[in-house]
Amino acid sequence: MLSHEITQRWLSYFEGKGHQVVPSASLVSQQPGAMFTIAGMVPFIPYFLGQETPPYSRATSVQKCIRTLDIDEVGKTARHGTFFQMAGNFSFGDYFKSGAIPMAWELLTSSLEDGGFGLDPERLWVTVYEGDQESYDLWHDTVGLPAERIQRMGRDENYWDTGQPGPAGPDSEIFYDRGPRYGQDGGPAVDDERFIEIWNLVFMQYQRGEGNGKDYEILGDLPQKNIDTGLGVERLAMLLQGVENFYETDQVRPVLDAAAELSGRAYRGAEKPGEQGYEDDVRMRVVADHVRSSLMLIADGVTPGNEARGYILRRLLRRAVRAMRLLGVTDPCLPVLLPRSRDAMKGVYPVVEDDFERISKIAYAEERAFLKTIESGTTRLEHAVELAKGEKRALSGADAFALHDTFGFPIDLTLEMAGEAGVAVDERAFRELMAEQRERAQQDARAKKGAMADLSELRRLLNDHGSRFTGYTELVTPTTVRAILADGVPVPAASEGARVEVVLEATPFYAESGGQAADTGVIDSADGLRLTVEDVQQPVKGLSVHRVTVAAGQVVTGDEVTARVDSRRRHDGEAAHSGTHVIHAALHDVLGPDAVQRGSFNKEGYLRFDFSHGEALTPSQVQEIEQIANTAIRDDFEVVTREMPLAEAKKLGAMSLFGEKYGDEVRVVEMNGPWSRELCGGTHVGSTSQLGSLSLVSEQSVGSGNRRVEALVGLNSFNHLAAERTLVNQLTGMLKVQSSAELPERLAATLEKLKETERQLAGLRQQQLQAQAGQLAQDAQTVGSVRAVLHDAGEIASADALRTLALDLRARLGSDAAVAAVTGVANGRPLVVVAVNDAARDAGLAAGQLVRTAATALGGGGGGKPDVAQGGGSDPARIPDALAGIRQQILATAG
Repeated sequence: MLSHEITQRWLSYFEGKGHQVVPSASLVSQQPGAMFTIAGMVPFIPYFLGQETPPYSRATSVQKCIRTLDIDEVGKTARHGTFFQMAGNFSFGDYFKSGAIPMAWELLTSSLEDGGFGLDPERLWVTVYEGDQESYDLWHDTVGLPAERIQRMGRDENYWDTGQPGPAGPDSEIFYDRGPRYGQDGGPAVDDERFIEIWNLVFMQYQRGEGNGKDYEILGDLPQKNIDTGLGVERLAMLLQGVENFYETDQVRPVLDAAAELSGRAYRGAEKPGEQGYEDDVRMRVVADHVRSSLMLIADGVTPGNEARGYILRRLLRRAVRAMRLLGVTDPCLPVLLPRSRDAMKGVYPVVEDDFERISKIAYAEERAFLKTIESGTTRLEHAVELAKGEKRALSGADAFALHDTFGFPIDLTLEMAGEAGVAVDERAFRELMAEQRERAQQDARAKKGAMADLSELRRLLNDHGSRFTGYTELVTPTTVRAILADGVPVPAASEGARVEVVLEATPFYAESGGQAADTGVIDSADGLRLTVEDVQQPVKGLSVHRVTVAAGQVVTGDEVTARVDSRRRHDGEAAHSGTHVIHAALHDVLGPDAVQRGSFNKEGYLRFDFSHGEALTPSQVQEIEQIANTAIRDDFEVVTREMPLAEAKKLGAMSLFGEKYGDEVRVVEMNGPWSRELCGGTHVGSTSQLGSLSLVSEQSVGSGNRRVEALVGLNSFNHLAAERTLVNQLTGMLKVQSSAELPERLAATLEKLKETERQLAGLRQQQLQAQAGQLAQDAQTVGSVRAVLHDAGEIASADALRTLALDLRARLGSDAAVAAVTGVANGRPLVVVAVNDAARDAGLAAGQLVRTAATALGGGGGGKPDVAQGGGSDPARIPDALAGIRQQILATAG
């Protein structure tokens, strides 16, 4: 059954049940603060909130929607897409549960001949809110669904609200069992890959109060009970058409096939990294989704731009074009892809055909502009490529590494853009530099551990017996000084002021491991001995070595002492360590299981967490991760630590991390059961609420395919938020706005004024440069047989201004051999442009060679065509040397 048949069948069924058929609203949302229509019920919000009186008591629609919060995940799995259609039926004080549930069942299970969708009733499951007995009874007693296929779920899964005080109520979701090939049995509570949700029935019957997330009070019944349901058209099409995912349905597959045809590559349907063709398949799915979304957005009046809706459309179009380039298609592709999407969508949305001339004109112009941008490349890469080209060599691994490490420029884009310019990239050297960077980090860690003592002595101690760690259960431990070492050599004693390493029989001090910083504290005794513990390491695994300063008394091997951990620092550090587990779980919730930990570090109030992910997190992803983490803190999950055999831990699904080696017995740390279950030897809080709060403060690249987030926890998090609040208050006062909500608009206006001023200044500078051109040409020097202008223009707006001046000067110098060489400084970087005329080229002078001479003097490089070229460097103070070098080369060549 084709998608347009599904939508028509839906509308016909509910129209026959007395519903008013309401056309789809625009993708451009009319709701304050919302860019797009993101759900089928959005056009009806004023009716549900009682802001307007509905002109009908029953309605049905098929609403076009768009969501772009997880745009970076599109194509990587079969679930993520930006444009979708939501079929809905709505009741405004008319029928309620006893009407909605039987109608849903009838439409899904009735035969095609009777106007239904013909789904096998034996493959349908439902979930209901655990406290909604009425819905359970309707499914079981009225519809006749067996009890084993009705699952009760909690408020997080089956309770709807608007996120603020207002209407709320339970919901009931309908799932389709795709069969054992897709996962384990047990219903949607067990496996949402096998059991796919197709329809959600929302029962608005209560008034909710204030609260966060799902933690709020139910104030009472609504005066009017409403129904809001939503069925995913693409999901139902997937089932009825017998395909694996929505990318292969009739409205999407034609574009995917066109992408395959243009690229000459086969689409294999791979959905997991490592499967054959996965990368190509991801790119084709990106193209298929984004082209359709762009078509529909432009049809609804959105045009590409740099802000709000325009920015989203621009990003969709450019991601589609970029994916095609990675598939090997360098020519414009939208003239082929967009008509395919039009033909697939026009059955439901005739406007895409009627208005295609306008739609295509906008899309094709954006593609042309983007292709031009790609061709020119970034300034930094262009500079490196030109240098390599001029010296007839590959782009060095060092250049590629610098682009990646300093500027976050992905290696795949460097490879492609350098290849377009005809320059190879020393990818092997790049990979070696990446490996060296990792090795340096590992060596630093090893050096820190090994600097404390001669390992041979430590191994001797370990062979006797290792350290007994008591810090899981206590922070103060009576113990014995087992050994004292100075520079790796055993000594019998150490006096006040000495810095030595101490090994104890038993210790509560946690040695730095697994990303957790070492404990600090004191070791003392009743006779006045006091050692300040500054660091604890395990240079040989199993033996804790305490780096101490003797603050008072004399420490002697065999002394009976008490080891005391700094409890405040330990507890704050535990909160940070538990925070890394919370962040890891939240990343899995938002990015999926491929966001695997690559490293971490945590100390009191601070954590750093590295994970595998190929693209920067979007602001909305960062916000979602932070919200999930703080919800886990609020929910006060017990942190359960268990010791068990490694095999049992693996069977439970506990994650083992970044190449760690584990013994036969391991510690498993759990938060909310399987939500967070990791092998970990560190120390942790007793429950997540002890973290207090968590604030993500940065997200950045730490190498190809890896990202890093940094966060503050506890009081540090509070202080960070307080500082931000103070800053907002300061800005509110400085910009003279009434509230912080007005800040973005006022800042945008201020920045626009600043940009306009900068544009005016740039124009004045350009006029000033041009005004000098006549006098500069009159004052031209004679260098050998050539007339030359060698001029430093000082501060300039851009390289374009310098280039314009050089070309103007060349034209003014006439037809005799002439060279115009001008330098300037833009944004602190020295630039040089050289223009030579035909006669000068006949004399053997080439602009590219002259620029390379000057750029070398400036500490950089450059190149270009024989008649005009440009370059740059890093040292503005050497501009006189650069111009002198050009003069000398003119003399040497055409003297």
